[in-house]
Amino acid sequence: SRPRGAGPLCMFCCTGRAMAEEPVKASTPVLWGEWMGAWKADEGKVDEEQDRLSRQNAAFGGDTSARMKDLNVLIVGCRGVGIETAKNLILSNVGSVTVWDPTPTAVEDLGANFYLGTESIGKPRASACLGQLKSLNPYCKVELLDAAEEDIQRCLAETNVLSTGKPYSVIVITEILKRPVLFALSAEARSKNIAFLMALNMGVTTSIFSDFGPKHIITDEDGEPTQMLAVSAAEVVPLEGIVKVDGLKEGDRVVVLTLASEHSLQDGDVIALDDMRGDLSAYNGKQLKVRRFGVLSPTDAKVDLSDVSTKELLKSSTGEVLANFSKQHEHWKAEFEAKGGEGKFKQREITLFNRLCLVLEDGMVLEQWASYRSGGLVNSVKPAIPKEYESLERTLVHTANPQMLDQESWHAGEGCWVHIALEAALRFFDAKGRWMGLRDVADADAFVSMAMAVSEERKALEGACWLQKVEWGFPSGEPAEDLEKIKEKFKDFSLLFRAELTGFCAFLGGAIAQEVIKKTGKFTPIEQWLHHHDPCLIGPHWSEGAWAALVGASPRYTLQAAVVGEKVMTAIQEERIFLVGCGALGCEYLKGLALMGACTAAGSKLIVTDMDRIEVSNLSRQFLFRQPDVKSPKSVTAARVVKSWNPQLQIEALEKGVGVTSEDFFDDEFWQKLHLCWNALDNVIARKYTDQCCLWYGLPLLESGTLGTKSNSDVFLPGLTKSYNDSTESDTGETQIAMCTLRSFPYLPLHCIEFAKQAYFCDYMEFAPQQYEAFRKDREGFFEQLDAMGEMEQMKSLKMIKNFITLQQAGKVDFDVCIKEAFAHYCRDFINSIRDLVYSCDQMEKSSGKPFWTGTKRRPIEAKWDPKSPPAEAMEYLYATANCYAAIWQVPFVRRRAEFERRVVALGLRVPEWTAPSDTKVDVEGEEDKADPAVIEELKKELYAFDPAGLLPCEAHDFEKDDDANFHIDFLTASTNLRSANYDIKKSDRAHVKVTAGRIIPALATTTAMICGLVDVEFIKLAKGLHKSDGALDKFYNANVNLATGSQAMNIFRPEPPLKKKSKLATLPEFSTWDKLEIEGDITLKELVEHLEGKFGVTVQRIFPAGEDKLCIFDSGQVKKLGWKIELAEDGKAIIEPEEVFTAWPQLRMATQMLQRMPAGPSRKNFEGQVLAAAKSLQSVKDTFAGTYGGKVSQAYVNAARPKDDAEKQKYFDAVFQKRSYIALQAHITNSEGEEADVPVIRYSFRK
Repeated sequence: SRPRGAGPLCMFCCTGRAMAEEPVKASTPVLWGEWMGAWKADEGKVDEEQDRLSRQNAAFGGDTSARMKDLNVLIVGCRGVGIETAKNLILSNVGSVTVWDPTPTAVEDLGANFYLGTESIGKPRASACLGQLKSLNPYCKVELLDAAEEDIQRCLAETNVLSTGKPYSVIVITEILKRPVLFALSAEARSKNIAFLMALNMGVTTSIFSDFGPKHIITDEDGEPTQMLAVSAAEVVPLEGIVKVDGLKEGDRVVVLTLASEHSLQDGDVIALDDMRGDLSAYNGKQLKVRRFGVLSPTDAKVDLSDVSTKELLKSSTGEVLANFSKQHEHWKAEFEAKGGEGKFKQREITLFNRLCLVLEDGMVLEQWASYRSGGLVNSVKPAIPKEYESLERTLVHTANPQMLDQESWHAGEGCWVHIALEAALRFFDAKGRWMGLRDVADADAFVSMAMAVSEERKALEGACWLQKVEWGFPSGEPAEDLEKIKEKFKDFSLLFRAELTGFCAFLGGAIAQEVIKKTGKFTPIEQWLHHHDPCLIGPHWSEGAWAALVGASPRYTLQAAVVGEKVMTAIQEERIFLVGCGALGCEYLKGLALMGACTAAGSKLIVTDMDRIEVSNLSRQFLFRQPDVKSPKSVTAARVVKSWNPQLQIEALEKGVGVTSEDFFDDEFWQKLHLCWNALDNVIARKYTDQCCLWYGLPLLESGTLGTKSNSDVFLPGLTKSYNDSTESDTGETQIAMCTLRSFPYLPLHCIEFAKQAYFCDYMEFAPQQYEAFRKDREGFFEQLDAMGEMEQMKSLKMIKNFITLQQAGKVDFDVCIKEAFAHYCRDFINSIRDLVYSCDQMEKSSGKPFWTGTKRRPIEAKWDPKSPPAEAMEYLYATANCYAAIWQVPFVRRRAEFERRVVALGLRVPEWTAPSDTKVDVEGEEDKADPAVIEELKKELYAFDPAGLLPCEAHDFEKDDDANFHIDFLTASTNLRSANYDIKKSDRAHVKVTAGRIIPALATTTAMICGLVDVEFIKLAKGLHKSDGALDKFYNANVNLATGSQAMNIFRPEPPLKKKSKLATLPEFSTWDKLEIEGDITLKELVEHLEGKFGVTVQRIFPAGEDKLCIFDSGQVKKLGWKIELAEDGKAIIEPEEVFTAWPQLRMATQMLQRMPAGPSRKNFEGQVLAAAKSLQSVKDTFAGTYGGKVSQAYVNAARPKDDAEKQKYFDAVFQKRSYIALQAHITNSEGEEADVPVIRYSFRK
C-alpha cells in the first residue's frame, strides 16, 4: 500500500526497486477493467473507505455495511461506557454519531475515558472528547449535541441529522438519567421507530436494555452464510415402501434432488433455485419449501452413513439407492420372520442429507423434472422474522426473572435483585434529587430500604419482578431465602453506584454498539434485559486516611480503587505483564491496562511485542492507530499512544516474535520476572507456544480470540485449570475440495477462486520464479533439493525453469515479452486446456455409451479471442498477468489501460493451432497425477548441461492482499472469472475474491472491545490474588459469546479444572500438563535411566527432548545392542547373536550361509569381509552408545539436539543452551505389565 493522497504512484517492483513506466502514446476510451485496483492505486482513485472495512465486510457482508451508513446514532453520556460505545460505532463506520454530555470533566473520569486528559478537567466531557472521536474515522460524521437534558427528547424529532437527510435511528443511554427524562426518551423513541438502548456500569454490576420497538424485522437472525449446494441429479420418486418424507402420504410423487454435498436444512425451510438448465431454467430465482428425504432401515442393520462404502452408494441415483436399501430391508425382515417374528420388527428412519424433496407449488409440472441433465444450485433462504419489543417502563416492572450473563446466576434468579436495584436508584433520585454517593453509608442504608419496599410493592403484581425464589429459571411465587444477603448486595450496589471499571465499560461498549448495528435487521437483538454482577472484585473498605491519601496522590484511579480496595490497587500498579500481540486485541488490552493504572509503580513493567506493521485495513479495529501511522511498527506506535494517556505507565515495546527462534532473548530470566502472560494473538501455533511457556514457568495466562461476532476468553491458572494445550484447537479447519473438481469439473465460484490461487498465482508468480532463482544461483544445490520433491513437482519445476530460459534466449525481456507470456497462459489455461478436456471426455462418453456431462460435470466453453478487438475479460487478464511478469523480470510496468490495450493490439497475438491430445485419460476420481520419469530425466539432463551464469535475475511475488498496486487481487479476480465463464458459473466480484483467496478473517471492533473488557476484569482478580485463594475456580470466568444471536448466546462460565492424564503407574496415578518431574544433579544418562526405572518401577524405552520425539537421547534398543555379537571364529564360522542382528545387517544372513559351504578363496574372502565390516560397525555403535550412556545427560542432549550443518542454527542453539541450567525431557516408558505408561515432562537441572 502507499500513503494516501500522495499523487500518482511511482512504479515499483515487488521488492521496492524503482522502475520508470513507459510513456503514454495514445489516449483512447477504455471499456474494460473499471473494477481493477492497480490502475486506481496509480491514479489515486482507490476506495479508501472500503479498504478500511475489508475485515468488517467479511463479517457483515457488503450489503449490511452499506445499510449501516444510514444509521444516525445519538449517545447520551461520555463516561467510560459512552466513550467505548462511540469509539466502536465510529470505527464500524455508521452514518453518524452524535454525543451528548455537558458534565464538566472530573479527574476521576480519566480512569475510564481514554480520550480525557488532565487538560480536559473542568471542560464538558463530550466536547473534550470530540476531536479524538472525529480522528477515528474520517468517513463517519461525529458531532456534539448541545442541548439541555430535558431537551434531548425534542432533538429526537430531527429528520436531517448532521445533514444526512435521515433521522436518528438509535439512541444509546450510557449513564442512568432521572426517571421523567429516561422514560420520556424511551416513549419518544418508540413512537418514532428509533431503537432505544441502554448500557450501565454501576461498580461491579452491569445492565443492558434493548428495545427495537413494537415492530422490528430480523432479516438475518445469526449472520451465518447461507448454504449453496450443487445439484447432481433430479428424479421424480413415488412415496412407497421404505421412503419417508414428513407431510406427504403413501402414493404421492415428489421431486428428489441429489446434492454434491450434505445439507443442514429442516422440513419447511425455503430455498432458491439457480443455474437450472433447459426446460428447468424457468425455475431459476424461484423460492420453494423443502423437506428432508429419509428411508426406513432395520435397526439391526446398523447403517453408518459416514462409512466410505455407504457414502459411495449415496452418490448413485435415488432409484439405485432405494433399491439397495429395499433389498437390505427385505433381507433383515425375512431373517426376523424366519426366527419366529416375535414382537415388533425394529426399524429406524435414516435421513439422507445429500438429498432434498422440493415442495412444488400449484401450476408447477412434476414430470418436467424428468428432463434434468446437469447443473443447478440450491441456495438456502433465511426467513424474515417479525419481532415485538416492550418499553423500558413496562419491562422494568414486568420482567419476572431478568437474564444474567452467568447462566447459573440467571437460573438462580440473581437478576431479580439487580432489576429492583435499578428501580430503587430511580426512586432515590426522585426523593433526593441526586444519585447515591460513592462510599456513602447513609445513602446506602436509605437505598436498601427503598429497594426492599419496591419488592414488597410488586408482590401483588402479576408477572412483576420481586425478591422471590427462582428455581431453574422459573419464579416460584415464594419469597427469596436469606434476604439479609440480598440486603448486603443492595448496600454494595449503592456504595459503588457511581464507580466504573474500565473492563466493564469496554464490555458494555462493545455489546451495545453491536446492538446498534442490529437496527439494520442483521442479527438477533438481546431479549430486552441482560444483567451481570461480579462481587469477587469488591475489596475491603478503605480507611478514611488511606482513602484521603489515594485521592490526593492518584485521583484518576478513585473509582476503580473504591471497588477493589487499597492492597489490590497497589498490586495492579506493581504488576509485571508480558502482552504478546498488538493488533485489535492488543490495542484494547493496552488501553485497559493504561486506564487501570497497571504497571505504574517503580519496578513494574508492561512489555508488549509484535512484529507487524500497521496496514490500512487495521484502522477499522485497531483504534490506537491513525492513517499517518500506516507502515509504522504496531507495538511501538501503540505504546507511544497509551503512554501519552498515562505518563506513569512503565511500558517497553518490542518488535520480536515469540517462539522457538527467540528463546535467546525471551529466556529464563525474562519469564521468571513476569507475573503473568497475556495473549493477544491470532494463530494457534503462537498461542500453544506461550501456553507451553506458562506451563513451564508456572504463570497465569489470559487468552482470548474473535471471529466476526463470535468470541471466547479463557483464564488459565497454574495447577487449577486446564491449559490451552489441553484443547484440540488448530488453524486447519477448512473443508478440502477434491483436486479433480478444482482442476476439471468446478461447479461453484469457490472452486474457481481456489484454483486461481493454487494453480495460477502460486505456480506462475511464486513457485516458478523461486525455482528459477534457485537454479540460477546454485545449479548443483538446486538439483540436490529437487530430489526431495514428488515427481509431478519435479516435472513442473523443470518445465517452468526451461520456459524462463527460453524467454531469454528469444531476445530482450521487455514488457512485450511479458504480454506474450500472459497471452500464452491465457491460451493454455482458458482455451486449449478446455478443448483438451472436452475432446477427452467426449471420447470417454463415446466409448462408454453413457452420458458424461451430467450432474455437477459441466461441459466447459473455451474463452474467446479477437486480435483486433480483444474481449474485455481477456484484456483484464492480460493486463494483470503481464504486469505481474513485469514485476518478476523487473521491467517497467504499463499501468495505463489505454496504452496497454494499444500494445496488445499492435502485437497481433494469435491463438496457437490446437491438436487433439493423444492421451484422453481424465481424472474423475481425484487420483494423483503421474509424471513420466523418462521426461523428467531428459529435462534434468538438459538443464544440468546449461550454464546459468548469463541468466537474468528475477523476483518472485509474495502474495499480499492489501496492496492494490501489486496486481495480485486483480490477477486472481480476472483468472477466477475467466474460469467461471469457461464453466458457466456465476462470476465473483473483486471484494469477494480478496476475502476468499486472502483468507481474510472476519473481525469487528465491537466483538473485540466486548471480549477484551471481560478479560480486563479477570486481570483484576489475578492482581487480587484470587487464584491463590480457596475455591479459586468459583471466582473466575471464561466466556463464549456470539453477539449476533442475542442474549441466549452471551454466556460466561467457570474455568474447567486441569485434564488429568492416567499414567498407569501405581506411584503416580495421574498428572496434568502443569506438573513437572524435577530431577537435579550432573548425572550420567545411565543414572537418569536407572533413577526413572527405580522410582516408578518401569522400563525406560526412549528419552528425548520435550516436544521433539524424532530426536533421541536414549533408546533401549541401543542397550540391547551391547549384548549383540558378530564374530568370525577361528574355524571360519560366523557367530551372529541374537536373531535381531540380522534385522540391522540383513546381508549377514547370506554371508553366514555362504561361509558354511564355501571353501577358501577370493569369494569366501568377500563374505568374510562383510562379516568383519558388520562387526566393526557394531563395535562402533557399542562404543558410541557406551560413551553416551556413561556420559553426562547434558552432553547427550547436546549431541542429539544441536543442529548438525547450519552454522547460524548452531550459534542460536549454543546461545540458548549456555543460559540454561536445565533441560526439558520426555520419556516413553512401559510399566511392569508391559503397558505403555506416562510421566510428566522432566525438568532435569544439571547446573546451578
